[in-house]
Amino acid sequence: MRKIVIAGNWKMYKTQGETLDFLRHFLGQLTDTPDGREVILCAPFTALGALSKSLHGARIKVGAQNIHWMPEGAFTGEISGDMLRELGVRYVIVGHSERRQYFADTDETVNLRLQAAQKCGLTPILCVGETKRQRDAGETEAVIAAQIEKGLVGIDQNNLIIAYEPIWAIGTGDTCEATDANQVIGRIRKLLKNPDVTIQYGGSVKPSNVDELMAQPEIDGALVGGASLEPDSFARIVNFQ
Repeated sequence: MRKIVIAGNWKMYKTQGETLDFLRHFLGQLTDTPDGREVILCAPFTALGALSKSLHGARIKVGAQNIHWMPEGAFTGEISGDMLRELGVRYVIVGHSERRQYFADTDETVNLRLQAAQKCGLTPILCVGETKRQRDAGETEAVIAAQIEKGLVGIDQNNLIIAYEPIWAIGTGDTCEATDANQVIGRIRKLLKNPDVTIQYGGSVKPSNVDELMAQPEIDGALVGGASLEPDSFARIVNFQ
């Protein structure tokens, strides 16, 4: 049985104070959220402690946005799995296109990060997706297949979430058509040994399109960027119809 997972990726937004203010407005809107939906907030490192303490006993899980593949060492600016677990983190985003584009992550380093997350008992959310140029050239399927093949070497697919995020749709307001997203995610599923892996869609998910996206049979959730920063809009996404 595939789990429905809605995750907010706050990227480099929200101080600790802003995090607590968000929760004050958000938590009360989850009283009627179906029990089968997992809700995750992936916050900046500085907000993880405050988030974890405030969510003790709540249904929301805490996620991070990156993890290093070594348990410790001279890696300035990085963070280890044990450091994340100590803060109550349960999930971690790995291989987001912004990490690949701006911080030189490759399929090989993404794989190392995935392995590190699982070794520490964290559930990684692996991001895959194509650029506009690759999409226009008809390379979507080949690009994603390569990301999956290289990224999942040695990875336990029973402890994994995948997020299909077409890069051209992230933060642009352009959303992949629901049927197109469903088709790509269906192809991703055929590449997996475990067909029950949760596969999310990400890329300008918002209250106005979440219902249509989540009505698709292959889409198991959403990785939400900008719309997760406002409690009302994220609550509407979590409570999709």
